[in-house]
Amino acid sequence: MVPVAKILKSFGTEGDLLISSAYDLEDFDTKEPVFITFDGLQVPFFIQAIKPKGGKYIVHLNDINNLVDADEVVGRELFADIEDEEDDEIDFTGWTILDKGKPIGICSGLEPIPGNPCLYIGDTLVPLHEDLILSIDEETRTLDLNLPEGLI
Repeated sequence: MVPVAKILKSFGTEGDLLISSAYDLEDFDTKEPVFITFDGLQVPFFIQAIKPKGGKYIVHLNDINNLVDADEVVGRELFADIEDEEDDEIDFTGWTILDKGKPIGICSGLEPIPGNPCLYIGDTLVPLHEDLILSIDEETRTLDLNLPEGLI
C-alpha cells in the first residue's frame, strides 16, 4: 500500500472531499479500492466521482454521503495498491552525480520515498525529481542535476 493522497477538508454537504495528491487521480482505476486507515486497519472505499479543482481534486467515495462522515476522514491519507513504476526507471547506483556540471559524488543507492524518491550520495539524500534533472548520459553514467543552493 502506498499513500496516494491527503484528505484536506470536506467539500459541500453531500460527503465530497477536497484532497491533494502527487498522483494524477483521474488515471486511477475506479474499480479498485482506495483505503483509509481506521484504528490501525485499512478500510476500502471506491471512488465514485472525481473532479480536478485548482491542482487538487474533489472526490466522492462510497459510503461517505454527508458532512458528518466526510469530517470524520479529514486529515487522513488515502492509500492504494499501485504498481511500482520503478521498472521503467534507470538505476543510478554507481553513477557520477553532478550539480550544474560539477561532480558531487557517486550514487550509492535510491531511497524510494513515495512521491519523492531520493538518491544516496555518501550520507546525503538528494531529491530525484524530473524538474531538477538537467541531463542523463547513459554512456558516461552521469546524471547532471540543478540542485537548490545549500542542499549539498
